[in-house]
Order: sequence, then C-alpha cells, then structure tokens
Amino acid sequence: MKNFFVLLCTTALLLGCQPAPKLSEFAVHYEQPRTLKPFKLEDQHGRPVTTEQLKGQWSLLFLGYTHCPDICPMTLAKLTNVAEQLKPYQNVNVWFVAVDPQRDTQDKRKQYIDYFNPDFVAASAPHNILFPFVRDIGLIYAINNSDQPEYYVDHSASIALVNPQAQLAAIFKPEFKAGEVPVINENQLIADFKVIVPENG
Repeated sequence: MKNFFVLLCTTALLLGCQPAPKLSEFAVHYEQPRTLKPFKLEDQHGRPVTTEQLKGQWSLLFLGYTHCPDICPMTLAKLTNVAEQLKPYQNVNVWFVAVDPQRDTQDKRKQYIDYFNPDFVAASAPHNILFPFVRDIGLIYAINNSDQPEYYVDHSASIALVNPQAQLAAIFKPEFKAGEVPVINENQLIADFKVIVPENG
C-alpha cells in the first residue's frame, strides 16, 4: 500500500511537470491582444457587421474573393472542417472577408459562401473602409489591373484569430511548399488554436 501511494504521488508529480504545449511555427500569438478599431462592413444578407458581431465568441477571419481560382476555395473548405472539428471544444465564428468589392456583390458573396457553410459571414465594403479594417487584423491585399475584364487580387493566405473581446489574438500562417498553393494545415491550426484558446472559455 505504501509503495502504491509513493507511485501515485510520483506519477502526479511527473504529470504536473510536463512542459506546456507549444505553438507551431505557423502561429503568431499576441500575448497582449490588440483591440480592433470600429468598423462597419456588410454581410451576404445586406446587414451591417461591426465589432459587436465579433464579441462573445472566438472568430477566424480569412481574406479572399469569389473569382479566386485556388487559395480561397481550398482555405474555405479547410475552415469548414476546422469549425466542425472544433465544435466540441469551442464554437468558432468564421468570416470570409471579400476584398474585391467591385465584383463581390452581396448576392455573389451569398451564393459563394452558401456552397461552403451558410453560417459563415461573407463580409465586404468599399476599399476606403475595407483596407483599414484588413490592415487592423494584421492582413493585407492589393489589386492590379482592375480595369481588365479578368484580374487577380493578391491577398494574405493567413487567418486572423479574434477573441471574444473583439481583439486580434493571433495569426495562423499557411504552409509554403514548392509547386503547391499556400494554404493552412487544418490539423496544425486546430492544435495551435487549442494551445491559445481555453476549452469553452
């Protein structure tokens, strides 16, 4: 009995001394989250979305545009899986921030996001509102040759994590592999998310 008690105490001690889980190289965690500046975008239903819609829940924000040939659909498919897998741990809000307002009309955003998950937010705004907001969440985009019928939009493939106080808490970066489209690793994002975010907290 004495030996069993010693073994139990030793096991508890060892478990207590386990190193804390570490973030991967694909996550940048802000120890002091940055409060987002006030903003007003429009969702896929024509309703205004502001900082109030980010409060009370953890949110993942991703930039894209509906004419995007690869990064956007691949990332949204991954985020659909991420949100589903995180449900037992933490219910997350996902925003697709459309950075091509010239072509990404309300109807087009709705049709696009409904294909992935109609519960996601597909928000946009004119560039004078959109660009400061995007910069505030630590991401960036640029449009070249928009006077042409078909044009590409350069944008971050990273994902911003916003906490329930509407503060930027982290950035999840994509994997860059030779000859492949830079997209997030969904399993790694989930693992890093769980290091940063307390369960149901």
